[in-house]
Amino acid sequence: MLVNTPAEYARAVERLLAASGPVAVDAERASGYRYSQRAYLIQMFRRGAGTFLFDPIAVPRFDDLQAGIRDEEWVLHAASQDLPCLREVGLDPRNIFDTELAARLLGMPRVGLAAVVEELLGITLAKKHSAADWSTRPLPDSWLEYAALDVDLLVDVRDLLVTRLAAAGKTHIAAEEFNATLAKEAKPAAAEPWRRLSGIHALHNPRKLAIARELWLARETLAAELDVSPGRLVPDTSLSSVAAAMPTSRSALAALHTFTGRASRSELERWWQAVERGRTATPPARHPPSEGPPPPRMWATRNPSADIRLRLARESLTELAGRLSMPLENLLTPDYLRRVTWHPPHRVTTASINDQLRALGARNWQRNTIAAVIVEAFVHATQLTTLSGIEPGI
Repeated sequence: MLVNTPAEYARAVERLLAASGPVAVDAERASGYRYSQRAYLIQMFRRGAGTFLFDPIAVPRFDDLQAGIRDEEWVLHAASQDLPCLREVGLDPRNIFDTELAARLLGMPRVGLAAVVEELLGITLAKKHSAADWSTRPLPDSWLEYAALDVDLLVDVRDLLVTRLAAAGKTHIAAEEFNATLAKEAKPAAAEPWRRLSGIHALHNPRKLAIARELWLARETLAAELDVSPGRLVPDTSLSSVAAAMPTSRSALAALHTFTGRASRSELERWWQAVERGRTATPPARHPPSEGPPPPRMWATRNPSADIRLRLARESLTELAGRLSMPLENLLTPDYLRRVTWHPPHRVTTASINDQLRALGARNWQRNTIAAVIVEAFVHATQLTTLSGIEPGI
């Protein structure tokens, strides 16, 4: 049922609230087409109610629905991807079951929705519309059918995963992970997001970096105004090629064959002004500022003792993750391991490592599982560095 009128919305809410059990939820965005990350379709399924496809363009607020289901369990696949756009329209669960995260914790080899459905239910889902422009109106029937399938089977998948988690003794682990997903704050904006521009690694001249920065900012402004994905206006490679060439005139900019994209010529004045700003503005540093450890590839020369600690700790945790049948990154966020390894506590004990991991954001089950393993690896590392004549650093 496509819900795009107030009357249809009222009927859908009535049916969903009259049913019971978990509520399967999914959202479709127009990533790659639009600048915003808003939801352009929201799918819900509940046993006894059926499947509803809400058009958030026609139904912009969901207050009645939120009030009726906020305390129920919401079943999502890769919840962290959908929660921000759901919250934008007032849909905010207090209790979730993330089927993708559960599959990871169980060590399933493939955790995409189609792969999980096929392994658990033996049903093959067609994913041919996963990269569609969901801002299209009206939405084709084949797209709506695809969207409905994303939630139709989700509760069945949840039930089987619940059983597997219990059998593996991981029910409490999953609960902690789900709660952490709900509580996780939005990632702060990068201090210099323009440095994510593809091809920027080849621009070593600070003046070229300044031009790349101004071009990126100009493209962001235009993309936000038009609500169009930046890359659809001018590709990253085009902006990088302009910065590398450092054209000295508007005509030289227009003559660049590598400067392509649908807005490359229609907005030529905008790009030229950005180039001029980059030619005169204070250039940025060659490398972005960082408050964290350097890349691990540099550790062997900059901090050999930390390099040994990281290598031994990673080996031990990889072995542990294998025994627990889960990916290493789910056992511990890689950045947390790097930070603890680069700056370990003055006195390395299970309690001090536990405290440091807690401050970084590691969950209870993670700390209880790995703190002693990290301590053992660090002690071994100290022995190796002492034998090698390297300052232990802990």
